[in-house]
Amino acid sequence: MSRPDTVIILAAGQGTRMKTGWAKVMAPLCGRPMIAWVVELALALEPKRVLVVVGYKADEVTAALAGLDPKGRIRTVVQAEQKGTGHAVQCCLPELQGDPGRVVLLYGDMPLLAAESLELLCTEQAATKDGMALLTARPANPRGFGRIVRGADDSVARIVEEKDATTGERTLREVNLGVYCFDGRFLVESLPKLSNANAQREYYVTDVVGMFAHAGRRVLPVEITDEREAIGVNTLVHLSEARAALQQRIVEAHMLAGVFVEDPATTYIAHGVTIGAGTHIAPCSVIEKGCAIGAGCHIGPFAHIGEDTTLADGAEIGNFTETKRSRIGKKSKAKHLAYIGDAEIGERVNVGAGTVFANYDGAKKHKTSVGDRSFLGCGTVLVAPCSTGEGATTGANAVVTHGSHVGAGELWVGVPAKAKARRKSGSA
Repeated sequence: MSRPDTVIILAAGQGTRMKTGWAKVMAPLCGRPMIAWVVELALALEPKRVLVVVGYKADEVTAALAGLDPKGRIRTVVQAEQKGTGHAVQCCLPELQGDPGRVVLLYGDMPLLAAESLELLCTEQAATKDGMALLTARPANPRGFGRIVRGADDSVARIVEEKDATTGERTLREVNLGVYCFDGRFLVESLPKLSNANAQREYYVTDVVGMFAHAGRRVLPVEITDEREAIGVNTLVHLSEARAALQQRIVEAHMLAGVFVEDPATTYIAHGVTIGAGTHIAPCSVIEKGCAIGAGCHIGPFAHIGEDTTLADGAEIGNFTETKRSRIGKKSKAKHLAYIGDAEIGERVNVGAGTVFANYDGAKKHKTSVGDRSFLGCGTVLVAPCSTGEGATTGANAVVTHGSHVGAGELWVGVPAKAKARRKSGSA
């Protein structure tokens, strides 16, 4: 693949059709903002720089970009007024002076594009030398996409936006996805020539396509076969479609790595989660961002592994149990109806049904630590901060109060829980 020098991502829109108040590209998608998916795709092309055009809630979008590229190739460009896609790219002109090289244009609301499609796009553009290539598709529902008008040699002659299309042009099935790879020098020459003489009174980057064709430069269409890549997120319905497609990719990747996902259709796994081979995930389970699951674990059914949870090898989290910001040690179990928050649980611990780690005092959250081989009886409440030593036991419905420590091997019972002598084996 011939790699681009610059990738531009358009991410300035408000997303009014979502009716949420979010900047559109900040919509949550499988554990991270939608824009992060597109930036990851851009960086996979190994460009020299990535220009992200921001506008609505620019500070929030800029903050979401922090840390996505340790090499520091991401820069933001502000589009103060949204006057169309062409205007957004025009805002990048100061960054494109000199020799901009080859330029790829992406949209921040298209998280499903495959890296293979973009690699093919760049390869096809390289074949034109000084021309351009663009991604096209033939979706079952064109829903607002611009239509591709091909020339006599089957190359692209122009693109007509749906709102400007004639009745005949709207019957064309091939659509423009808005994803391009340009010869950068001619792109820079063409951008100042854009006009807003159209139904929307906006500057369309699609008009650049006609400029390339009119100048005798080749414009190659690159048709994708999986129309899910073409999903552009403009409404919450579209967001749900994108989430389903991305979730399928995530779950399938884990399954191919040896994770037994019993029912992929009812399993949610966020981006970036690591899961060891041999782990069994039962139906209706949720694993959120920042989680690390070891090998040979069992999760679910109906388990909620909240963010920043670590399960060591062989740990088990059962039905209607929730964890959050906690570490559960090797072969420890919380099989039924428990809440584990801000906890450090050792190895081979049994967390009884109905156990609650009461981690919040109304102002701050506190930690609880549970020693190896501890046994927490059903309905135990641990009021953080508190702790148990190795081999400690709590009786059913015990309330271990704030600041308490159940010593190693001790048995605590009652409300509030107090130490009780263990009954000797064989005694009446």
